[in-house]
Amino acid sequence: DIVAPGSLVLAASIPHSTVFGEENSSPFKILYETSMACPHAAGVAAMLRVVHPDWSPAAIRSAMVTTANPLDNAGAPIPIRVGAKPASPLAVGSGQLDPNRAADPGLVYDAGAADYVGLLCAMNYTEEQIGTIVGSLGKHSCAASPATAGDLNYPSFIAYFDKEGSPPYRRAVREFRRTVTNVAEGAWTYTAKVVGLEGLLVSVRPRRLAFGRQYEKQGFTLRVENRRVVFGQSSYPHLLHGSLTWVDETGKHVVRSPIVATTHDIPDDDSE
Repeated sequence: DIVAPGSLVLAASIPHSTVFGEENSSPFKILYETSMACPHAAGVAAMLRVVHPDWSPAAIRSAMVTTANPLDNAGAPIPIRVGAKPASPLAVGSGQLDPNRAADPGLVYDAGAADYVGLLCAMNYTEEQIGTIVGSLGKHSCAASPATAGDLNYPSFIAYFDKEGSPPYRRAVREFRRTVTNVAEGAWTYTAKVVGLEGLLVSVRPRRLAFGRQYEKQGFTLRVENRRVVFGQSSYPHLLHGSLTWVDETGKHVVRSPIVATTHDIPDDDSE
């Protein structure tokens, strides 16, 4: 979903202990990787929970994802590593965590228990399996579940297409339905902007969302159409990526979601 500080982080440590195979005599140590990035993200989520105690976990996640910065501190796309090519969303998600912007995201992609039950239905879980997972949440029904797992109200999109040479590959269409909630006070109007995904036809309907009050919800559909073979023409041969951004009329709220289009077999080096 996102990236957070996880390299050369000064952290507390136990003196006279062994950390990552190294003897440590100081109460502090330079640490790195996921063990450092996760606390940064969890801390921001905890702060958002204090600022917005009525937000669901999904709303908090959405705020963090849609306000993340896809650029590094030099204003360039985040690379896989120093001096390397720009990373894809499979590696960095929406970008670097931005706590201040996350506190006022404008719109959120919210989801509750029923949405995840719908996801299980779309993934062809049996009624018995769903009942085991749902447990005390009560009765459930797959009658109103989304058509595909991609319709979970998530703040990002991934469109799978068949490999080159397969008959369904040409003119294939993938559609995603989403609902956004206006969490800013007052009335706001947003316009959709799509960038990237060269060679694919990407459309959003409607392209404008008008909210008359706080907590009002509006739905939209994102459509990704592949009219010709396009994979293999970018720095990541098995995927194309871009973004959908909802921008309000003042430019204060910029709600960005990454979009990935790929084949079903993604090599490991495409997600580095």
